[in-house]
Amino acid sequence: MIADPQIARAFETTWPAAEYASVGGLVVGRGRGGGGRVSSARAARPDWSDTDIARAEAVQRGWNEQPMFRVADDDAALAAALVAQGYRHGTPTAILAADCAHLGALPVPPMTAFPIWPPLAMQRDIWRDGSVSAPRQAVMDRVALPKTALLGRITDRAAGAAFVALDGPVAMIHAIEVVPALRRQGVAGWLVRMAAIWAQEQGADRLALAVSRANTAARAAYDRLGFTELGGYGYWSKD
Repeated sequence: MIADPQIARAFETTWPAAEYASVGGLVVGRGRGGGGRVSSARAARPDWSDTDIARAEAVQRGWNEQPMFRVADDDAALAAALVAQGYRHGTPTAILAADCAHLGALPVPPMTAFPIWPPLAMQRDIWRDGSVSAPRQAVMDRVALPKTALLGRITDRAAGAAFVALDGPVAMIHAIEVVPALRRQGVAGWLVRMAAIWAQEQGADRLALAVSRANTAARAAYDRLGFTELGGYGYWSKD
């Protein structure tokens, strides 16, 4: 899914499941309502088997979670095995990264974006009113790495929120939400740049993120900021 091992590790550790179960060549995450990333099974080794798929399904059902697999774009074998068992592909997602130095070269205007931890109630409200529910916010709370929440402001109003955490030289930004009435005014871009500045201060040199391929507007914005694609994945589930 991600050829770069440092980014591959940060992708998992900066947005962790509540617990994990190893099932042969697969690893299964327990999301507790935290979304597909943390509620899916994925290949941990190339020697998985059809029996492992069935065992992963059993683990997920035992957790009262719907069976779901996260499959790298280049993992044709696992995709084919899931198709044979009635799974369908959905939510194609790209993984992007950029240099923190490049992103941080443009200074963030004062009081436009800044880091705060723990998050303020207004940040949690922005997340809740968007797509970052309380169980998704719980993912942030359990991250055991350097982390912070970002608050974006425009016209003296709280306008956006994001979460960033780092594992060694790689930081990942998650949960970028902008108040609907204040979108298309550059808030998300400033949040990303502030994430890079904060990450550099913690010793990281790259910032990564995941974005749905269907979100063409966001993808274009990330391209303009200097992000490049490193890989991709999709979620596989049954009706």
